[in-house]
This record gives sequence, structure tokens and C-alpha cells, in this order.
Amino acid sequence: MRTTATLSDPDQSTQGGTKKPTIRHVLAAGAIGNVLEWFDFALYGYLAQYIATRFFPSTDPLSSLLAVYGAFAAGYLARPLGAMVFGQIGDTLGRKNVLTLSVTLMGISTVGIAFLPTYDQIGPAAGVLLVLLRVFQGVSVGGEFTGSIVFIAEHAPAERRGLFTSTSNFGCVVGFLLGSGLAALLSNIYSDEQMSDGVWRFAFLSGIIIMAIGLVLRRSLTVPERIDTVEKGLSPVLAAFRFHWKDILRVAGLALSANVGFYIMFVFAVSYLTDQMHVSTAKAMDINTIALIVIALVVPIGGVLADRFGRKPVLLAFNIALLVAAYPLFLLVHHQAASLILLGQAGFALIIGILFGANPATMAEITSKAVRVSVLSIGYNVALAIFGGTAPAVAAYLIERTSDDMSPAFYMMIFALMAIAATLSFRETSRRKII
Repeated sequence: MRTTATLSDPDQSTQGGTKKPTIRHVLAAGAIGNVLEWFDFALYGYLAQYIATRFFPSTDPLSSLLAVYGAFAAGYLARPLGAMVFGQIGDTLGRKNVLTLSVTLMGISTVGIAFLPTYDQIGPAAGVLLVLLRVFQGVSVGGEFTGSIVFIAEHAPAERRGLFTSTSNFGCVVGFLLGSGLAALLSNIYSDEQMSDGVWRFAFLSGIIIMAIGLVLRRSLTVPERIDTVEKGLSPVLAAFRFHWKDILRVAGLALSANVGFYIMFVFAVSYLTDQMHVSTAKAMDINTIALIVIALVVPIGGVLADRFGRKPVLLAFNIALLVAAYPLFLLVHHQAASLILLGQAGFALIIGILFGANPATMAEITSKAVRVSVLSIGYNVALAIFGGTAPAVAAYLIERTSDDMSPAFYMMIFALMAIAATLSFRETSRRKII
């Protein structure tokens, strides 16, 4: 085992002549990549209609839009590859290297979309280049979120690990709000023709600001790290699959209930409200934005609750709440009155926000240090590639096939049950020493 001194407290004392970063620096460096990830996620989703005609022109607008979303899906499919690549890097070369590489690749890919030539300029190659950039983004995301969780968890005091690791998901929600807000602002200032002609490019170009902040924060960290050798000399990824597959399944189970719920209620729900419930787009977006703000406010509370009462009680209570409340809350969303729709969305926001706050520390604590980045990256990203990114499409398909508008609620309930089973399968992890 190779060991060096490890930062485990939030003060600014020196060790070996190296000044420790403040805990605020650690938190900001850990969370900034998640802001960039979800900033891009929101931009791509809300600006898809303008991108479609430039990269996948067709006489059928729906075909163009589906092609753009296909490029979006390619990024999700690349996440498991990124999980294995960055899991290997994080468990052998250190967590800081994962964070620096991932934010660089993600930023270059996001900004690169702003400079892509269109179909009119280079033909079908334009669409191919867009897909490639989405794949690079997916690879970077495969290491970013879970790498940041591990990094923060290993440098946070045990008694506040839940709160501090919750900043990873808080960063995701903030990034989504920034992206959706920028897209809405540009759409209000410029006409659809101006947006399509190239204004959308400035939105992606602005990602360079977040990337620059991330690089400054991460490269300036002077954090000595301890790297543990892996069982029987295997690579961390192989060891994770061979000896820690139960932890991979646990991570997947914990991640899916909150994330499937999020993708259905805060990505699919906008089109559901406009297409199925005939709510105006503006009203649907307003409701969605308010609910996202609720999530952002609630996420840190989930971390605090997990620190105060333990991981298992909080996760069990709120996954059971999701199981029991999914149907009645979705029934509220399935309504014409904006107040009732907002009430339903806010209910989901409260439950999902608490789970977003309690999950990160738990996932970091349930497995050993030597394979921690690999286990989290594989479990989380494979699960989201299969079930998370596809959740909006599955929800739409279920409604179409079953003629039951409540079917997405039942789909969410399945994953709530999986999370309950995962939570029951491990011992309480709060205040466990993980360094």
C-alpha cells in the first residue's frame, strides 16, 4: 500500500510545508464540473429545435428533432465508457486528476459545439461531428459526478460528510437552472429566426467561463492523496466488477429512484404538460423552474438530515415516500389548474431533493477506498445510461401503449422499491472513517 498524508479537516494548517485548501475551496472545486455538465444538459435540451435544422435538415421537422435527441442519447451511452476510464484514473492516479481531466474534456466539448460547421457548409459530416462531441461529453460526465463525490467525501469531516457531498447534486441543479435560464433569456430577446441563424452558439460558447473557473479551482488544489493498492494486483475496474459487484448494484439502486423521478418530472413533464394537458409552454416552464428551485433549496437539507439521523433512516423514509406518493402527486400534475400542478411538482421536488442530498455520502461510504471511484462511476453511470436518460422516452411510450396517463408514476414506483431494497442491504455508514 502506498500512502501519503491526507487532508481530512477543513482548516488551513500546513502539512509537510504545503498549505491545505479551505473546505470551501474543496467544495467549489468538486461541484463546479457538475454545474458545467447540467448547464450543457439544459442548453442542449432547450435549444434542440434550433440545432436540429442546422445539423440534421429534413423536410420533416420531427425527424430533425429526433436526430438531435439521438445525438443527445449518444452522450448517455458513452457514460459507462467514461466511468471505466475515469474510474481507473481516479483509483490509480488520484481524484484530483480525474476532476481536472473531466472538466477540461467537458468544457472543450461544450464550447466546441458553438464552433461546429453546419450541414449547409460540410454536409452530413456536421451531424457526425456533433455526435462525436456529445460522445466526448458523455465520457467526461462518466467520471465527473462520481469523481467529485468521492473527492469531497474523502476530504470532509465525517460528521458533516452528508452536507458537504450534497453540493455535488446542488451543483447539478444550479447548472440546470443556469442553462435553462440562459436559453429562456435568449429566446425572449431574439426571434426564432435569429436564434436559428446562430444566436444559439453564444449559449454554448458561454460554457468556457464555467470551464475556466473549474480549471482554476481544481489545478490550484494542493491536496496530497493516498492511493491504495487493489486486491490481487487487478486494475481497479476489474476488481470492482469481480469483488465489489454488490456495491455496484447498491449504487445503481440508490441512484435510480431519485434520477428516474427527476428525468420524468423535470424533463419529460414539460412536454407532458404541453402535449397531454394542453398547458401553455410558458406556464409549464414557469412551474418547472419553481420546482427546480425547490430542489436546489432542499438538497442541502437532505445532506443535513443524513448527518443528523443517519443514511439509512433518511433514505428509507423518502424512498418509501416516493413509493407511496408517486401516484397521488402525479395525479395532481395531471390537472389543468396551475396551482395543483405546482403542488404536485413541489411534492416530487421535496422528495427527490432530499434523496439527492442523502445519496452522495452514502454511495461514497459503502465501498472501499481502493476501488471507490470505479464502483461509483460504474454503478451510477451504467444505471443512468440504461434507465435514467431513457426515462422520458419510456414515460411517453408507456402512456402511448397503455393509454394510462398515470403509467409514469408506476414506473417511478418500481425504482423506489429498488432503492429500498438497496438501502436494506447495507449497514449504516454515517460517521464511518473512509480515508
